[in-house]
Amino acid sequence: MQIYKKFLRDLIRNYILGSGIAVIVVGGVIISTTLSISNAELVRIFLIMFSSLCVMMLAEFMVFRRHMKPIREMLEQEHPDLVVIRDAYLQTHRFPALSVKRILGPHFLGLSLPAMTLAYVGIMMGWLSLPAYYIGLAGIGAVLVASMHALLEFFSTAQAIRPVLVHIRQVGQRLYGENVSLDGRVIVSIQRKFQLSAFLIGTMPLFLFSLATQIRLISQSSNLTADYWKWAGIILLLGVGFSSLGARMLTRDIQQPIEDLHRAMKEVQAGDLQVRASDLYSDEFSRLVAGFNHMVKGLEAREQMNSQLLQSYYATLAAALDARDAYTAGHSTRVAKYSLIIGRAVALNEQELDLLNKTALLHDIGKIGVRDDVLLKESRLTDEEFEQIKLHPVLGESILKQIEPTEAMAPLLPGVRSHHERYDGGGYPDGLKGLDIPEFGRIIAVADAFDAMTSDRPYRKGMAVEKAMAILAEGKGTQWDPRFAQTFIDVYKL
Repeated sequence: MQIYKKFLRDLIRNYILGSGIAVIVVGGVIISTTLSISNAELVRIFLIMFSSLCVMMLAEFMVFRRHMKPIREMLEQEHPDLVVIRDAYLQTHRFPALSVKRILGPHFLGLSLPAMTLAYVGIMMGWLSLPAYYIGLAGIGAVLVASMHALLEFFSTAQAIRPVLVHIRQVGQRLYGENVSLDGRVIVSIQRKFQLSAFLIGTMPLFLFSLATQIRLISQSSNLTADYWKWAGIILLLGVGFSSLGARMLTRDIQQPIEDLHRAMKEVQAGDLQVRASDLYSDEFSRLVAGFNHMVKGLEAREQMNSQLLQSYYATLAAALDARDAYTAGHSTRVAKYSLIIGRAVALNEQELDLLNKTALLHDIGKIGVRDDVLLKESRLTDEEFEQIKLHPVLGESILKQIEPTEAMAPLLPGVRSHHERYDGGGYPDGLKGLDIPEFGRIIAVADAFDAMTSDRPYRKGMAVEKAMAILAEGKGTQWDPRFAQTFIDVYKL
């Protein structure tokens, strides 16, 4: 596949460039400029390096092929499984870190171990006129060169994987409608990435210079070697300390705004649209923070508008029901008002009050399914007609279940279905008793009964508030929840 071939080309190009800079330029220049050896010995050293390079390439190719397998299998399939897509996406994200492991694993060991072994054999056989301890110095140099190569490989691979990640996400969306992602999973922490990178960038030149100077002094049989390491050691310690401190400070300067934004994002995810990220930065993070805050403001405005539309929607449904019967017009709105009086008095939170209000507005929505000759009858209902009326809580629940999104309607269903249950178990439709009746149903039952008693009907005039309150007091613990009934009596008097 074209995307796979391009990915391979990019990786091979980056690998060759990284190897060229780290191994050929750095390693070759150090060897050719610091060792005082004959041209014949120089050729032998480069032959040793070439032989070791072949071993390294074989070892690294085997590991590289294993690392590429999940990505290759996914990209070569026309209709890969979703599991295969996810595995390939994760493996692609891991590829920069895996490239570092290859450089410090089969690349470093495959090159340095054969080279050091062959160099030792060459010294023992007299092919190389170098001190044996040069092999140890070469090993130190190999660690430095491998570290530099790993740094270059990590960041170049991080750029190379981006088109592949985009392609994998597109395949997941096209075939399965899923936006494949890490879901916040961290493959390489920014702390480790910045600290190691800054440390290597700061200390690499010092170590390379110190090593090259040591080799040069030894090759010249200089008496300055001992004195050299006295001050070179101090310089190295200072350089390492400064690089470590600088890396930590740089990492903290980057991490802090990211953590602030992440914390704010979690609060937004939890539903708090009042949160704002602190604009304490004067670099590019200032633009990022400003963009985040602007986005949250937009979400807040949209949430307010949606809330108003939803509230209007509920009120419209209630008004449509009330419009069927001139004598009960405004009943749902009044029941919602009375229910909120009780809800606030018993310290329901804002979210609960909002749900209570919506439930109360729609508590009689099932009456839409009751025939007009029954619902609008001006005289008393027969037993059969009353049985028709008693179906409206179940009808209301059924109607609300069909409204999308279902998760928005779900909290309203228990209150709508249970607002005619009695505390003593004699109500309908389920004959629930006591605290088994949902809380909203027990609250709305009090509010609904009070409004029914105090409102005019075709066959009777509404009773006085005092009488209605007396009936509520008398029915505490039998028809109504004693706590909510007494709360309404106490608060309404105020």
